[in-house]
Amino acid sequence: MATWTALTHTKGREAAEALAEAGEDLTPEPVGTGVFEIEDGSDRWEVGLYFTEAPDDVALALLAAAWGAAPFTVSELPEVDWVAHVKRELAPVEAGRFFVHGSHDAESVPEGAEALLIEAAMAFGTGHHATTKGCLLALDRLVAEGAAPERIVDIGCGTAVLAMAAARVFPVIVLAGDIDPQAVDVARANVIANGLDGRVECVEAVGFDHPLIERAAPFDLVFANILKQPLIDLVPDMARYVAHGGRAILSGILTTQAQEVIEAYAKGGLVLERRDDFGDWSTLVMRRG
Repeated sequence: MATWTALTHTKGREAAEALAEAGEDLTPEPVGTGVFEIEDGSDRWEVGLYFTEAPDDVALALLAAAWGAAPFTVSELPEVDWVAHVKRELAPVEAGRFFVHGSHDAESVPEGAEALLIEAAMAFGTGHHATTKGCLLALDRLVAEGAAPERIVDIGCGTAVLAMAAARVFPVIVLAGDIDPQAVDVARANVIANGLDGRVECVEAVGFDHPLIERAAPFDLVFANILKQPLIDLVPDMARYVAHGGRAILSGILTTQAQEVIEAYAKGGLVLERRDDFGDWSTLVMRRG
């Protein structure tokens, strides 16, 4: 089945979400919509509409004009078996002792590696993005330095790859929360697939706002691989829920945004212990005094 995409961008999240909602009334009707932040610090948001028949160019032009957005760019996508494509393209990732792979690469796990299985169909947040890999490398260094956190949580866990990595190396129950219920379902499936059922508890939560997470606080180690502004918004909760001497491993931050995050966390009592840049992305290890 052919698929058409219609993409535009506009200023601000609220405007983008309103535009996407208005797009659902088009004829032909889109089968899906998406709103994504353009991660360049401009507060511009991409809006995508997805169709199984060619969209009406005039209707799209009127929609963009009505909402003050850029003209839509329409593309017809070729028919592709995306899971098969990802399996071919998604090579295993090594991050210190961790080896992130799909089942198609199960035979290539190095001896002694901490293997983390993420299927191709659940490929977001597998470790291939520099932000996730940076967090895994930060965790690997903490283990090498002899860290032994007893209370760990992964905020905005996605596939739960970071929570699972922590459960592989520390003999504790790790909590993992995400605002997206679909992500939580994926995380739970990954936990089971990796034999970590009962070791990683996945919940639907906005930040730390869940009874299970709140009862377990304060935390010795917090992962938060999200985006700059949500990270800054979390500062008061980080100050409350990170234990004295505890660490927060933060990513999802462009290198141009890192200093702003560092300064915001310093105001909350968490100081920079280490910063590593991977291409355009930074991973920060913050420590509470």
